Amino acid sequence: MWNQRYSEPGFAYGTAPNDFLVASTPLLRPESEVLCLGEGEGRNAVYLASLGHRVTAVDASAVGLEKARTLAREHSVSIETIEADLGNYIIKPQSFQAIVSIFCHLPSIIQTKLHQRVCEGLTPGGVFILEGYAKRQIELDTGGPRKIEMLMDLEELKEELSQLELTHALETERNIREGNYHNGIGAVVQIVGSRPG
Repeated sequence: MWNQRYSEPGFAYGTAPNDFLVASTPLLRPESEVLCLGEGEGRNAVYLASLGHRVTAVDASAVGLEKARTLAREHSVSIETIEADLGNYIIKPQSFQAIVSIFCHLPSIIQTKLHQRVCEGLTPGGVFILEGYAKRQIELDTGGPRKIEMLMDLEELKEELSQLELTHALETERNIREGNYHNGIGAVVQIVGSRPG
């Protein structure tokens, strides 16, 4: 499905970075090692690389990652890309100063295990930034999965990320304009947390 979507002309979610990520990047240390989960065509990874961070972009779609590398070249930055299923992807413990998850929707059992690896993969003081569609998004036709089990619940996220100190944990609605597939008022959850130490 993702290879098919990313084979369409242009960029499915545009080339501009996610607004919430942009607002949160001042929290990152300079020249951080950053991991972008479910990064697709690379818009957020390229943005972070343009700020001087060393970015690894992981996605299951080879087509998406090829577009990410093209976008990086167009912006004269370098990113590392890894084609991997996030259900099996190993995050080396304490290896990233920041991990980013922007509209990375997974079945709940995979999400829970991935978030455990996220908590372990951050260095002490490392930051996790997440935005995804909330369960209420199923009532809207502005983007995201059409299966409610693929949407996010704030309380479940808080539990999954209990190892982190959450400085921002919010469910809200906001206007999202990202390419052809995120358009209009969306119900989202947002998380910013850091690993103690």
